[in-house]
Amino acid sequence: MSAENTSIDHLLDETRRFPPTADFAAAAVAGPDLYERADADREGFWAEQSRELLHWHTPFTQVLDWANPPFAKWFADGELNVAYNCLDHHVEAGNGDRVALLWEGEPGDERRITYAELTDEVRRLANVLADLGIGQGDRVAIYLPMIPEAVASMLAVARVGAIHSVIFGGFSADSLRSRIDDAGAKLVITADGGWRKGKVSPLKPAVDQALADRNGLGEQETVEHVLVVRRGENEIDWVADRDVWYHEVVPQASAEHEAQPFEAENPLFILYTSGTTGKPKGILHTSGGYLTQAAFTHRNVFDLHPESDVYWCTADIGWITGHTYVVYGPLANGATQVLYEGTPEHPEPGRWWDVIEKFGVTIFYTAPTAIRGFMKQGRQIPQARDLSSLRVLGSVGEPINPEAWIWYREIIGAGKTPIVDTWWQTETGAIMVSALPGVTETKPGSAQVPVPGISLDVVGEDGRHVGNGNGGLLVVTEPWPSMLRGIWGDPERFKETYWDKFSEQGYYFAGDGARLDEDGDIWLLGRVDDVMNVSGHRLSTAEIESSLVAHEATAEAAVVGAADETTGQAVVAYCVLKESYLKSHEDIENLAQDLRGWVADQIGAIARPREIYIVTELPKTRSGKIMRRLLRDVAEGREVGDTTTLADTMVMSTIQSKVTGRR
Repeated sequence: MSAENTSIDHLLDETRRFPPTADFAAAAVAGPDLYERADADREGFWAEQSRELLHWHTPFTQVLDWANPPFAKWFADGELNVAYNCLDHHVEAGNGDRVALLWEGEPGDERRITYAELTDEVRRLANVLADLGIGQGDRVAIYLPMIPEAVASMLAVARVGAIHSVIFGGFSADSLRSRIDDAGAKLVITADGGWRKGKVSPLKPAVDQALADRNGLGEQETVEHVLVVRRGENEIDWVADRDVWYHEVVPQASAEHEAQPFEAENPLFILYTSGTTGKPKGILHTSGGYLTQAAFTHRNVFDLHPESDVYWCTADIGWITGHTYVVYGPLANGATQVLYEGTPEHPEPGRWWDVIEKFGVTIFYTAPTAIRGFMKQGRQIPQARDLSSLRVLGSVGEPINPEAWIWYREIIGAGKTPIVDTWWQTETGAIMVSALPGVTETKPGSAQVPVPGISLDVVGEDGRHVGNGNGGLLVVTEPWPSMLRGIWGDPERFKETYWDKFSEQGYYFAGDGARLDEDGDIWLLGRVDDVMNVSGHRLSTAEIESSLVAHEATAEAAVVGAADETTGQAVVAYCVLKESYLKSHEDIENLAQDLRGWVADQIGAIARPREIYIVTELPKTRSGKIMRRLLRDVAEGREVGDTTTLADTMVMSTIQSKVTGRR
């Protein structure tokens, strides 16, 4: 076996298997026949799913147009309205009284909003948008907390055929301005503020700052109005003739609004990828294909029974997971879902479990980072709540290490709840790889198999299939309905970023490393740029992190490759310890050395970290993503980069002082 493969065998030592129970399989939405039907006729399969799941005002006759790769068109001659599919369609089917949103604010206030009520709100808001001059093709920036008005705003923009650009509420004024400028937004929808960690986090001031001084920036001002939701009750500045109060205009607007159909390729949204430098990269998604795969995957991956399930995805709407699995997928399927404004720790650890108990959540979808955070706090916190309503658990955002997977199943899922570990990206639009509950025998830590209708492979640098038992690069080999249609305003960058590497084969390159096990199942190894080259050996950060978290002391770990004169790169790790371990072990001075040896024993001496730093927290964005580039800056002794997107900017100061003190 090559040096490139020997270092990733540790993950594949996992032998635990969990077949679906007979009772679950008997009632499951998905069945093995989905794979058979998709394999027999992939395009026909997607056409069938789209006709079954969506309402088409004008039925399509053409499924896929791939005449000008990599620019795809799906269902191009059909017409539909995305908001109609998410709202009016259910009301007209007699489900207007079904609850769409079970919303809880961080202070404890709550709202139960039915499909009929949400439809009414969106129709009124659509009329307000029209009065503000917003129509088909116009861009609207949305900068809101996790409140029902955020969902209504996205749907109202879609209803009038405009394009929304949702900007995460944790971004700074500079980040906000760059995204507004790139999209050429005509309207900004924001709030005075939102609740977070027991206090109001202001939002409109960042909008005001972003729009205040346009002189010398070389950008033409496009924003004509700012629509403001009153949520935080914090004092804000007001710009006459530009700013409009949401609560003054939306309730007074007409509730009569007919959803007009738009072509399937009408742009739906631009979403800017996080962590980029220089010009932001606006990923463009369109309507018919995106909504088809969003609805299909939400229904089948989560085994959704809309008449009885209560679904909760914890993602913020500022990220793609919030777009697809908080707004469009669940609402297209007529689901009842939880929407929560605040953090999982306020007013004390266990708030999320309280929410699950309160609303009887049956399907729960969250990130491995959050799961490992809960592990750190201790099992006694979730075990003090009644989580017996849960029947499906999901994971998203990064590879989940086997120990976190097992903890999730045993502690949150009472040892019986199936887990769907999903892989997908902002660019793919919807889930691409996942187990199907009731169908798949699951493996802790493995994303497993492409969903029906999706064609993936793991290939070498030459584009050839690596074969079972080998690692390589994850590629998508055939077009898929929810695929990105480009980078806003930059088609050449779109081709160069995603298609040029395997242009001869016509493959989309995901940028992730992966491994096929002996069964052909997929194990994600993280971003290729998170793969280190130590003395000629390729080492996966995900694999070393998994090894560290498997140690009894470790709750979380982040691994980076730092420049090293001798080996090219060296492994540097940052570990957060479990509270239970800290309480039961007085002497932890030698723990870093023990952990270095642990990694060497589990993976091999080549993977032994050069340094391990014991820290109290890792730098994370508000969505829970670990900012490894900042940790790499510290490891290499550089000035730490932009920290504005961190949930707690003080974390990096603490880590820096610890690292500096060790040098």
